[in-house]
Amino acid sequence: MNKRRSFIVGIKSTKLSLKEKAFLKKYKPWGVILFTRNINTINQTFKLTLSIRKIFNDKNYPILIDQEGGRVNRLKNIISFDNLTSEFFGIKYLKNLKDFEFFYKLFIDKTSYLLKSVGVNINTTPVLDLKYKNASKIIGDRSFSKNPKIVSKIGDYCIQYYKENGIGTVIKHIPGHGLAKSDSHYFTPLINKKKEYLIKKDFAAFKNKKTLFAMTAHVIFNDIDNKNTVTHSKKLIELIRKKIGFKNILISDDLSMKSLKGSLKINTIKTFSAGCNLALHCNGNFKEMKIVAKNSPIIDKFILKKTSQFYKILS
Repeated sequence: MNKRRSFIVGIKSTKLSLKEKAFLKKYKPWGVILFTRNINTINQTFKLTLSIRKIFNDKNYPILIDQEGGRVNRLKNIISFDNLTSEFFGIKYLKNLKDFEFFYKLFIDKTSYLLKSVGVNINTTPVLDLKYKNASKIIGDRSFSKNPKIVSKIGDYCIQYYKENGIGTVIKHIPGHGLAKSDSHYFTPLINKKKEYLIKKDFAAFKNKKTLFAMTAHVIFNDIDNKNTVTHSKKLIELIRKKIGFKNILISDDLSMKSLKGSLKINTIKTFSAGCNLALHCNGNFKEMKIVAKNSPIIDKFILKKTSQFYKILS
């Protein structure tokens, strides 16, 4: 495991190409992330994840997915989760806690069963961003609530229920994407709220989370660092570590998103120099994958230690 590199990569299709097999053997990414383009059926996806794990000779090799429910449903070729948004569960939580616990556990148990059936062991959820009026719809119903206490509490349920099912979780988008008025897939969101406000509200939802992974937001918080997105900001990553108290593996959001200006090589290098542990690259573009791979360091002792902690929760 200690020869692996500190990045996570997406692949192009429903099975590995010869080029991709050679790439995985040569550059040894820490993990692979799946998207709808990789998933047709349960059987096909399981064969795909098995073929990835064979390369590494590791039954626990990290394979990730964004399976939140609602519109972020990478399993949509297999099953629909259209109505089961985070907002839906947030409303349920307020109306009747017992009902919420029953239905939310059922939702996560069934999602976990599906994830295991296709060979996925990390789900990049919960979204702990707050819901704001007049913000970009990129978060919208992916948020549990506008209230940080509710978001935080449902986040705890989510992490715990997945852990009981032997699935890792990734809190996102730390320290908060909710106020963004633009979609960071295409633009760089600028957030002008004062640091004091952010610490009480948006950042509070991420505190004391018992998860081994968090994903950064590609947003600029003007009052803290007016030049860099969180992914590239030493100041904000220090705040995530000290003020929010997140001590585990910090993963960048996708480096191919348009929020990041500059070349992919520079963006990869800056991700690590700011303090992220793993770089994420999603689109399966082979040229880009090589750039990220070549500029990602070999995993260090910290990542090794945290990865072995993650392996222990896999049942």
